[in-house]
Amino acid sequence: MRILIGGGSGFVGRELTRLLKSKGHEVTIISRQPGPGRITWSDLESGGLPPCEGAVNLTGENIMNPLRWWNDSYKKDLFSSRVDTTRSLAQAIAASPNPPHAWVLVTGVACYKPCLQTQYTEESEWTPFDFLSRLVKEWEGAARLPENVANITRQVVIRPGAVLGRDGGAMKQMLLPFWLGLGGTLGSGRQPFPWIHVSDLAGIIAHALEPSTDPPSNDPEVLNGVAPALNTNLEFTKELGRILRRPTIFPVPGFVMDALLGSERAVILTQGQKVVPKRTLESGFEYKYPDLTSALREIVGS
Repeated sequence: MRILIGGGSGFVGRELTRLLKSKGHEVTIISRQPGPGRITWSDLESGGLPPCEGAVNLTGENIMNPLRWWNDSYKKDLFSSRVDTTRSLAQAIAASPNPPHAWVLVTGVACYKPCLQTQYTEESEWTPFDFLSRLVKEWEGAARLPENVANITRQVVIRPGAVLGRDGGAMKQMLLPFWLGLGGTLGSGRQPFPWIHVSDLAGIIAHALEPSTDPPSNDPEVLNGVAPALNTNLEFTKELGRILRRPTIFPVPGFVMDALLGSERAVILTQGQKVVPKRTLESGFEYKYPDLTSALREIVGS
């Protein structure tokens, strides 16, 4: 298959590209910079969708960028980098004389309201309640295809939790303090911590791109991109410390996280959701790293 990936040069995009190429697929990346195997977003808007059997959008400004202060300018960039690129790809798909058979958007679990008790599956109903959930709502709305195209192209939305891996994502910022013995729980530590290994997220995306025997629907198919294990921040912290053989005795209070990151962004770390990959498992996807121990051992090389 020929696969078009928006944001293919990022952390998840690199892993997905490696996986797809290992399966013999041809990958074209949409990027801000031209180059071999790439087109730019301007090329997409002016020249339309190149021939492809699948399209994926992973584009988005890093929401946990430690170099960006939480302000209106940053929040505007978070919206535009996700919503505008998603809308551009959806419009190119809708205008194509030969639309792909699969269109996959990767968003996030921030649509689900943090709660210690409620367990969310793909069938769970939700309404926007804060900045991040409004972002997911608009983001996913921008991906919707008109009915005549939705009858041809399967629409899939994947909502991942914290993406863990060696080369980027959440672990990149966590490992140094843990190696130094300065790791600890964030906030109460009781909050759920939905997570997924980057290899499994790439696997779910590749799985969603495969031709399906089910007819396409007007409504996107939702897959929760999380590991089947239900863990808390405390469990994650203790397991990472155990594998690294480092103490985890320096908790970071919630008010410190609010001050450092901004309260609207800190909720990603200080609050959490119990998210279950019900449909993902029902689809037949098999996880390589279904539990924290196997995932963290692969990441830190233990």
